Amino acid sequence: MNAKRLIPTVVKLKFKILKRYITDLEFISKNRFAKKRPLENISGFSITTEQEIKKGAFLENKIHNLQVASKAINEICVLPNELFSFWKIVGNPSERNGFKKGRNIVNQKISEEVGGGLCQLSGIIYHTALKANLKILERHNHSVDIYSEEERFTPLGADATVVYGYKDLRIVNNNPFPIQFKIEIKGSHIVCALNSPQEIEEHKITFNIVDKGKKIEVITFIDTKKVAISFYNKLRSR
Repeated sequence: MNAKRLIPTVVKLKFKILKRYITDLEFISKNRFAKKRPLENISGFSITTEQEIKKGAFLENKIHNLQVASKAINEICVLPNELFSFWKIVGNPSERNGFKKGRNIVNQKISEEVGGGLCQLSGIIYHTALKANLKILERHNHSVDIYSEEERFTPLGADATVVYGYKDLRIVNNNPFPIQFKIEIKGSHIVCALNSPQEIEEHKITFNIVDKGKKIEVITFIDTKKVAISFYNKLRSR
């Protein structure tokens, strides 16, 4: 029997959080994590991305979770060389912190988890960061492509799955001026704006999809520069 399976999930999570904290000590000591600066309101220039929030199970809960997380993100101002960390900002997506149950992918299967649906938020932030050619320090794609082309709300390869304690989205502001991600829920759409006091060039993002049989390979380009390779298993049944 695998001994790891005998360890309670809550113990595993605490261990992962402690391990992450230890590896983050250098960033913490240099005060590099972006902080809440609610009085800041950067304006002037924007790069925006808009996506539809598709109808499905837990739709109302998903929108609720997106709104809770977006409120925290909208108070963040990322100074030059600071690190935007999704989970440092949003925190534990628990019921105690106001989150509700939604759809998630766990162990390559669709399941129901508290905080479900937040991956659309992390994904739209990642896609917008690519357009601005920000430095992506950490990003994870989903293990499975769960959508048909009719259901897809963003290109395959533009996703960024986040799992509290395990997988984060981390972006460095490599500009000599501050930036802000501003999220707005407009009915059945979510809009991410990257605001800045000086203009940031908006780059062309392309996703080259290659069918590998049981897997799908997606190569991400910023203009003509290859910046990421993602692999997805195909969902056997929808």
